[in-house]
Amino acid sequence: MEHTLSTTAHAFLGYLALMLIVLLILAGLRTAMTLSGKKKANDFAPTGEDAGAFSRRLVRAHANIYEFFPIFGGVLLFALATGQTGITNGLAMIFLGARILQTLVHLLSTNVMAVQVRFFFFLVQFFIAAYWILKFCGCLG
Repeated sequence: MEHTLSTTAHAFLGYLALMLIVLLILAGLRTAMTLSGKKKANDFAPTGEDAGAFSRRLVRAHANIYEFFPIFGGVLLFALATGQTGITNGLAMIFLGARILQTLVHLLSTNVMAVQVRFFFFLVQFFIAAYWILKFCGCLG
């Protein structure tokens, strides 16, 4: 029997894929620097700034992804576990898209405009999550 995943499940998997992709880019960058002799494998700062501005942004973007996962993952897993994906399906891909765009902007720049754009994409996610939680608890019709 074929099982079709809900939009909520697809968004959840998309978030996991984003986490893996950013981690792969970070690992690739560090591996390249190690193999080229620019850094020792055990000599990378956890904040990433010792490997350049992009590395610093990459480390922070990666951290932002897993810092927000309890909210993103928690809300979507709640919907999946309780059979309430009807609440999340409509906005799940917008939620994921906002996270992807937030990550891309973070990787591209940290100038004032980029930070404001990134914050906008964060707010989109925040308000969608808040809306869903209110819908789950019956606080919204």
